[in-house]
Amino acid sequence: MITLAMSGKLFQNLSMSQLCPPSTPLRNHYSRDCTHAQCNFLPVPGRGSAWNGSSAIRFSTPFLYHSGFVNRRTNIYCNAASAATALPSLSRSDFLKLQNGSDIRGVAVAGVEGEPVSITEPVSEAIAAAFAAWLLDKKKPDASKRLRVSIGHDSRISASKLQDSVSRGLASYGIDVLQYGLASTPAMFNSTLTEKEEYFCPVDGSIMITASHLPYNRNGFKFFTNTGGFGKTDIKDILERAANIYSRFTGEGLGESQTKASASVRRVNYMDIYTSDLVQAVRAAAGNVEKPLEGFHVVVDAGNGAGGFFPTKVLEPLGAVTTGSQFLDPDGMFPNHIPNPEDEVAMKAITQAVLDNKADLGIIFDTDVDRSAAVDSSGRELNRNRLIALMSAIVLEEHPGTTIVTDSVTSDGLTEFIEKKLGGKHHRFKRGYRNVIDEGIRLHDELQYKEMFPGWNAVGEESHLAIETSGHGALKENHWLDDGAYLMVKLLNKLASARASGIGGGSKVLTDLVEGLQEAAVAVELRLKIDQNHADLKGGSFRDYGEAVLKRLENIVTSDPKLQKAPVNYEGVRVSGFGGWFLLRLSLHDPVLPLNIEAPSEDDATALGLAVLDVVKEFPALDISSLVKFAKAS
Repeated sequence: MITLAMSGKLFQNLSMSQLCPPSTPLRNHYSRDCTHAQCNFLPVPGRGSAWNGSSAIRFSTPFLYHSGFVNRRTNIYCNAASAATALPSLSRSDFLKLQNGSDIRGVAVAGVEGEPVSITEPVSEAIAAAFAAWLLDKKKPDASKRLRVSIGHDSRISASKLQDSVSRGLASYGIDVLQYGLASTPAMFNSTLTEKEEYFCPVDGSIMITASHLPYNRNGFKFFTNTGGFGKTDIKDILERAANIYSRFTGEGLGESQTKASASVRRVNYMDIYTSDLVQAVRAAAGNVEKPLEGFHVVVDAGNGAGGFFPTKVLEPLGAVTTGSQFLDPDGMFPNHIPNPEDEVAMKAITQAVLDNKADLGIIFDTDVDRSAAVDSSGRELNRNRLIALMSAIVLEEHPGTTIVTDSVTSDGLTEFIEKKLGGKHHRFKRGYRNVIDEGIRLHDELQYKEMFPGWNAVGEESHLAIETSGHGALKENHWLDDGAYLMVKLLNKLASARASGIGGGSKVLTDLVEGLQEAAVAVELRLKIDQNHADLKGGSFRDYGEAVLKRLENIVTSDPKLQKAPVNYEGVRVSGFGGWFLLRLSLHDPVLPLNIEAPSEDDATALGLAVLDVVKEFPALDISSLVKFAKAS
C-alpha cells in the first residue's frame, strides 16, 4: 500500500496493482493547459488528477534505479526494479555499442526476446551528464551564466521516463533544462537558433529522444548546438564521457541529481514557435497572402509519431482542408503502420487516403519528422528518387546550375534528369544522411574558401540541397537541417506561388516538375549477411571480410567487357551494364552487404544479379540465399 500527495489532495490506501497493474503498459493520458510559453499538464477528463503547480517540475521520491515505465501524472514506476537495486556494471565498450553513426540508439523497453535493455534510466542520465560536460567545455560560460538545454521526444512509450532521467543528468551539471515534451527533431535544432527570451531561446544545446522508425522497444538520442547536429566523432566523445560518469554513480549521488533537477526544469511549449515559422514561410512564398492554400485538400499521415501537429498547426492556418488525415494521435506502439516514408505499407496507407478523400496532395512523416514523402492527387508516390527529382527541380529553379548531393543508391535516371533536363550537377556520395549533408556543406564551404583565398587548393561547388533516398533532405537556406516538415513546406510553397500566379491544377504543378524522370522497370535491394562466427573470417572482422568481397568483385568487373565500373564512386562497387546498374556496398554499421539492382527488364536485372553471384559465391561466410532466389525467380 502507498500514500501519494498531489495537488493538495491526499491519495491513501491504494495498492500498487490498483494504480498500475504490472502487466499493463502505461500511457500518458494528459492534455496541456498552456499559457504563453509555459505549460501545466492536466488530465484528460475522467482520468484522474494531475499536479498543477508552477512550471518548475517536482520529481518523485529520491531516485536510485528504476527499469520500468513511468506514469507522468503520478510518478509511479511500474514493473520497476526495487529502489535498492544495484546498478549493473557497464564498460566503455558497452557504451560505445550504443553509437549508431551520428545518433545513439538502443533498447529502452524490456519484453522482446533476445533484445536486453541497454538504455536504462541511469545510462540515459550518464549520457545527458556527458553532453552537459561536453557543452560546458565548448561554451566555457562565466560563473554568472547558466547554460540552457532543451529536451524533446517522439511518441515512444519510453519517452517520458527517459526525458526525466536526461533532465536529471543535465541538472547535475548545473544546466537549466527546458522540457518541450512531444516534439520533432527539426524543432529541437531550431530551438538553438530562435531568439525569443520569453521561450528561453536560444538554448545552448538540445537533445531529441527518438529512434526514428525503429520498433516500439527502441529509443535513443540526437544532439544539437547552433552549429548543427553532432557527427560520429562527437557521439563517440559523449559515450566515452558517459562511461566514466556512470562508473562513479552511487545511489546517494543519483538522489542529489534529482534534487538539483527539481529546481532546474521548466516545461515550454516551443512547438508553437516552430510551426508558426513554417506557416510564415508559405505565406511569404505566396506574396504574404493570409490563406494561400485555401481550397486545397491535403491529407496527412503521421503514423502515430510526432507529426500530428501538421494539419492543425500548419495546413489549416494556411486555409487548406485536412479532412481524411490519419494516425495523428501519438501512440508509441505504432498500431497502424511503421512511420517510415520508405515503407511499402506506410506509402500504401497515405496513397489510399488521398484517393479515398479525393485530396490534392498527401503528406507522410516518419516518427520524429526529419523525413517525409508525398503523394499526388492521382495516387502517384513522390518518394525516393521521385522526391529527390522534385526537390531538385524546385531548388534548381531558385539556384540554376547548383550541385545536388545524394546518397549512393540513387538511379542513373536521376542523374540524367538533374544534369540534362534541369541543368544541374548530380554529386552521388555515400549512404547515410549525415554523410550526405556533411558533403553538401563541405562542397559549399570549400567554394567559399576558394573565393576568399584564390590560391586555396580545394574543389568547391555551389550546393543548396543534400538529400537521401530515405527522405532525409537538407537545404542550405534552412541551416542544412534535415527537416521533413520543411521539405513539405517547399512543396506547399510551389502550390501557393503557382496559384498566386494564376496557375491552377492542384498537385499537377508538382507532378509536372518530375516529368521526364526515367525510372527502372525493376528495382530491388537484397541484403547479403556476413556470418561473423564463420571459420572463413579467420578471426578477422566482418568489415575486413566485406572489403575483401568488394575488392574481388572490383577485379572481376574490370575484366568483363559487358560491365563498366563507375568512374566516380565513393562507396562500394557501382557497375553499369545490361541497360541498368548495380551497387554492392558494406553497411555503415551492420555485418551486411546490401546489393541494389536497377534494370529496364527482368532479364537484364537477372544478368546483373548473376554477375554478382559469380563472385560472392566464393565467400562461404556470406548468406547469398536472397540473391540465389532472385536470380532463379527472375
